[in-house]
Amino acid sequence: MTPKEVLALFELPFPELLYRAQTAHRAHFDPATVQLSTLLSVKTGGCPEDCAYCPQSRRYQTGVEDEALLPVDEVLAAARAAKENGATRFCMGAAWRGPKQADLEKFIPFVAAVKGLGLETCATLGMLKAGQAEQLRDAGLDFYNHNLDTSPEFYGDIITTRDYEDRLETLGRVRAAGIKVCCGGIVGMGESRRDRAALIAQLASLDPYPESVPINALVKVEGTPLFDAPALDELEFVRTIAAARITMPKAWVRLSAGREAMSESTQALCFLAGANSIFYGEKLLTTGNPQAARDRALFQRLGLIPLQ
Repeated sequence: MTPKEVLALFELPFPELLYRAQTAHRAHFDPATVQLSTLLSVKTGGCPEDCAYCPQSRRYQTGVEDEALLPVDEVLAAARAAKENGATRFCMGAAWRGPKQADLEKFIPFVAAVKGLGLETCATLGMLKAGQAEQLRDAGLDFYNHNLDTSPEFYGDIITTRDYEDRLETLGRVRAAGIKVCCGGIVGMGESRRDRAALIAQLASLDPYPESVPINALVKVEGTPLFDAPALDELEFVRTIAAARITMPKAWVRLSAGREAMSESTQALCFLAGANSIFYGEKLLTTGNPQAARDRALFQRLGLIPLQ
């Protein structure tokens, strides 16, 4: 779809938009089922990039302490806890611009260890060089996350240390290696509605579109350039979820960062709009996330059932 076509979805009356999204959702999924993923930062801070939203950039003073790559037994313990809490996918993030070969060789044992627990595996390690996606595939990696973040037009306002083509190149390497693609973006960074529509259009135009689409609401962290960004209307966030569901009907559309500040009513509307996956646990890399007990209580109230 084109940005203009997606923008037309955003501008539908809210009841019509949700009806179309729910219709697309029900055509491919049980609307009462939600997939649970847990995200662990396996290497924190010290990133050389200048992503304006990220507290892990070494360019900003955010209070995030640099931490070396975790030992495999610590990663495994976190994965076991995630599985016990109902997660079916375990995502591991490292604050690198892209892994050096030595970094990748240290990371690869994490994949086999987590997969041995019966969990789906996902990694977000930054840009991949030629041959690295194949190494991750051979280790058993199921998903690779590499977000586009925003529209091509707004991208330069958020990041200058890599360009849009760099991101698309990594996604191409992941897809060519046969790994499932997890790719979404962040809203609430000061972008326009047209930028949000252009992001969704770009994602939907990937061939094929991502199997997993995380939609993040900006988490404002003091010390980052976007700390004072204007708040995004929560219904606009719901519209973004609905547009993602309509344009990528078979994807897992995930409520990701920002749920900590989101009302339960807004989350319920997101599920109605076609969201069927969440990040589950107390932290997303370095920022807060609703605790598992709160999520279970919300699921019970809404009649939602975690995917087994």
